[in-house]
Amino acid sequence: MLGAAAFTLAGCQEEQVDAAAFPDLKSCTTAAQNGGQFSAQDCDAAFAEAAALHVEAAPRYDSLAVCEEQHGEGACGTESAASPGGSGSIFMPLMMGYLIGNMLGGRGGASASQPLYKTPNGQYTNAARSSTFSSNSGAGKMSSSQFARPAATVGQPPMSRATAMSRGGFGSTAAGRTSSGG
Repeated sequence: MLGAAAFTLAGCQEEQVDAAAFPDLKSCTTAAQNGGQFSAQDCDAAFAEAAALHVEAAPRYDSLAVCEEQHGEGACGTESAASPGGSGSIFMPLMMGYLIGNMLGGRGGASASQPLYKTPNGQYTNAARSSTFSSNSGAGKMSSSQFARPAATVGQPPMSRATAMSRGGFGSTAAGRTSSGG
């Protein structure tokens, strides 16, 4: 179980919400059946929301090599595999889990979610790239801003190696990161 410290964020104090990360839908529904903080319906709805957000906002790359530099070997697939009508020459990371948050304030108790992607150093990050986690499973308190909707990437030009490097890499928290090989 991932410690709550992994969900601690530096910066301003914002509304904190109960949140959990799951590697897949089955893990969430199993937790729900065992008395977890989210119901099976919450799990289903959050997974569907994360999957839709994945198709809409996942980073897109012009080659498998660039995608794997940013997300790790074996952690990428084609856009066409992720969504019907997508391009087989555009690559994006595989969804490696999802975050679910209980948005008690302002959303009537509804949940929100984010897809999780692997980073090149074996950690996980949300689609908005606003948090990095050591695992794709666990629970704790998170800022509600961690569930902000990221910008859409569907239909945008895919990132090249130079574009990805200029942005510091996907999921990177260090602005000076420049070594990803090749």
